[in-house]
Amino acid sequence: MQYADFAYYNDTFKGTVLTEDSADHYLMWASRDINNLAFGRIEGTGLENLSPFRQESIKEAVCRQAEFLQQNEDLISTYLNQYSINGVSMQFGSSWNLHVENGIAIPENVYQILLRTGLCYRGFMNYGW
Repeated sequence: MQYADFAYYNDTFKGTVLTEDSADHYLMWASRDINNLAFGRIEGTGLENLSPFRQESIKEAVCRQAEFLQQNEDLISTYLNQYSINGVSMQFGSSWNLHVENGIAIPENVYQILLRTGLCYRGFMNYGW
């Protein structure tokens, strides 16, 4: 399920990175990432059954994640963890501004938006609902 469409991305979120032609691909990819990070709770409950605060937070996180995916698709699609050329090295993984959870790379500030919904809590299924 896609939690934000191009109309929301363009009109409400005011995004400028995605085009109308590419938006569905990245918004769907981002929606899957966000739902996986929330342990399937968004799909299981239904976005429309969540509070307005949670719905807006999820849509914002999806739009921000979609932009991140579009801008970094080449790096995200690589299977390398690190590489080095002539003494210069690059490593992929969690850092101060990137969070990696279950193989999903997401900017830390976007992950924080999702965390505040309570849907990423690893404890009891209905905690905070």
